[in-house]
Amino acid sequence: MEGLRLAPPQPTLLHRTETVLRTSFIGPHFTKKCIAHRIRVSVSKPTAEVSSPTLTSSEDTVASSPSQGFVVAPSDRPRVSANSLQYPSGYLGAVPERSVDEGKGDVKNAMEYLTNILSSKVYDVAIESPLQLATKLSERLGNQVWLKREDLQPVFSFKLRGAYNMMAKLTKEQLEKGVICSSAGNHAQGVALAAKKLGCNAVIAMPVTTPEIKWQSVERLGATVVLVGDSYDEAQAYAKKRAKEESRTFIPPFDHPDVIMGQGTVGMEIVRQMQGPLHAIFVPVGGGGLIAGIAAYVKRVSPEVKVIGVEPSDANAMALSLHHGERVMLDKVGGFADGVAVKEVGEETFCLCRELVDGVVLVSRDAICASIKDMFEEKRSILEPAGALALAGAEAYCKYYGLKGKNIVAITSGANMNFDKLRVVTELANVGRKQEAVLATILAEKPGSFKQFCELVGPMNITEFKYRCSSDKAAVVLYSVGVHMVSDLEAMRQRLESSQLRTYNLTASDLVKDHLRYLMGGRLNVENEVLCRFVFPERPGALMKFLDTFSPQWNISLFHYRGQGETGANVLVGIQVGKSEMEEFIQRSESLGYEYVLVTNDSNFQLLMH
Repeated sequence: MEGLRLAPPQPTLLHRTETVLRTSFIGPHFTKKCIAHRIRVSVSKPTAEVSSPTLTSSEDTVASSPSQGFVVAPSDRPRVSANSLQYPSGYLGAVPERSVDEGKGDVKNAMEYLTNILSSKVYDVAIESPLQLATKLSERLGNQVWLKREDLQPVFSFKLRGAYNMMAKLTKEQLEKGVICSSAGNHAQGVALAAKKLGCNAVIAMPVTTPEIKWQSVERLGATVVLVGDSYDEAQAYAKKRAKEESRTFIPPFDHPDVIMGQGTVGMEIVRQMQGPLHAIFVPVGGGGLIAGIAAYVKRVSPEVKVIGVEPSDANAMALSLHHGERVMLDKVGGFADGVAVKEVGEETFCLCRELVDGVVLVSRDAICASIKDMFEEKRSILEPAGALALAGAEAYCKYYGLKGKNIVAITSGANMNFDKLRVVTELANVGRKQEAVLATILAEKPGSFKQFCELVGPMNITEFKYRCSSDKAAVVLYSVGVHMVSDLEAMRQRLESSQLRTYNLTASDLVKDHLRYLMGGRLNVENEVLCRFVFPERPGALMKFLDTFSPQWNISLFHYRGQGETGANVLVGIQVGKSEMEEFIQRSESLGYEYVLVTNDSNFQLLMH
């Protein structure tokens, strides 16, 4: 609820923590061509028996503006919407078109990656994480599902491997000058622990919106925390500027050969630990460091094994980059799986992925929540959303292609879960498992109609029911039902429809699940109402900044705040704006700097609220 605090509190003095005033800085910009890696691979294509689905493209009305503070270098990457590349959950899409040998270049070749991974010193700080069978999930899917438990690392994430591998190669002089990085999460803890082991000074730049529990965890490892900027980009710009000024070594989170090699030790362990033929390894993808490292090793020693990336459908930067054949930048990125919420993948990681990976599977937020629950039921461990991403992708892939009797590995990459996010996870887990559906039915507003409705629902278990009289002609009820089989849900819908009770399945609508299910109770036609979904940063004063932008010129007719932890809050806002004022409204929305989308004409909103 930090975003709803009207005024920021007085800051307290933080031991070993600095708060930095924001200044303008334009960072360097580098470009480099991808060079083909000399490696003989056997890349598997999507199952031939399954026809390729039609890719869908839908563009929301989206606007955002750069956050204020440190100015980052503008990118010449094509800006695209995550919605411009969507395909069914489990489908292996974004299969790269393999390039021919383009000649020698400055990208380390395949043999160098292999030998450096084999000789890595990551085990000075990291453990060889166990490969464990997920017995319940294996039985349900008809495959042997193995979990590569990177969530059991000392900092509960694989990120320690890459950070230490790079830092262990620094000279004595470089270590004496210290290191610096920018991160709001797992990379920060990896760098801090690596610095402690190597006895060097580490500065970690983190956005001011970083939850206290996270920067304190970094601080306890002995690093100096700098809270700067409202976004990761601003923190990164500061870190690179300070690295240059103080001759510190900047430790990137993913886009460096030494970091990639460190992450590649995960693939080395899988090959060594796996007994029997392996069909595929599913890897969560953010900037691409983990999958690039795993592919660089696995495709060299076991080229028949598929290496498959998994991304959230609203944070699919790697899938889009592979689809376009070049790195692209997302115009906005979904923040639920914050560990992989990256707008642009790395340059070196993209080069490796374009040559080595088999494709990318996309999954929904609901599916990620379901896999967090799966992991809890399997091992009594709670993964963060990014940590459960590969598991969600593996399950979706097995179901889509009807895979049976195969060995598959999913990387459980992290367990630094924000406790506040568990509420969202518990609400959506059964939806993600297809065990709960959200429906709306139109009833006649007359005595006996409610009883008739309940009789038609029959044996289905109603888990939620919301109704409020708002008309003398018809009523809309919003409810959720437990689902054992898809056929049960369809049979219930047919019973209702045959009795002239129009029924809508709203399960796929995030607008309904995040907001409208909590607003049932009145349906009004508000004059000139514009409906928007904003993402408020979780920081004090965020609401006041919003109100200063729009009030008192326009009346706020609806406001529903839905926090998701540190990644920001989803806010549904209704504002009365005349047609002649829409241009000014859009301009003010852009100047606010919060991501937003117009949903005034959303059919589910019209059904439930108008």
